[in-house]
Amino acid sequence: HPGAPSRRGEIAATRAAAEELGCSLNRITAPGTLDGGDVLKVGDTVYVGQGGRTSPAGIAQLRAILSPLGATVVAVPVTRVLHLKTAVTALPDGTVIGFPDFVDDPALFERFLPVPEEHGTAVLCLSDSHLLMSASAPRTAELIGSLGYQVTTVAISEFEKLEGCVTCLSVRLPCLS
Repeated sequence: HPGAPSRRGEIAATRAAAEELGCSLNRITAPGTLDGGDVLKVGDTVYVGQGGRTSPAGIAQLRAILSPLGATVVAVPVTRVLHLKTAVTALPDGTVIGFPDFVDDPALFERFLPVPEEHGTAVLCLSDSHLLMSASAPRTAELIGSLGYQVTTVAISEFEKLEGCVTCLSVRLPCLS
């Protein structure tokens, strides 16, 4: 149940596509709202940004869905950017990376690594060793590469003008057999 009313028209088509892929589905219902850009899974912990698009009621519903599966849901205040994943994402080893000016409370994350550029906050894990990120953050790409990761950069500056990033432009699904 997206936080922006203009996005709610996407629900039926998204649900149909996920059902066709055989995904297990649950629903967040009003008054709860939950945007995918506010959800960051790191191991068994699911960080959920609480801000303009995701509400406390939406987080409570997600916690009720995921807790029986062994996940811990942690609400993270988001006041400086639109979505949690504009401020932070995670490396395959579980280290959360973020641009300090965007993060309300870095202490909420078990391991936090500040990055030097605002567009360096978003990485998409293609594998345990290969990451995709914006070409607008060359110093961050160099930092992450120095940690032993292969980094592929893509030019997405037009999307970045409206807080778009590689995580906004992708949907990762587990391989289905």
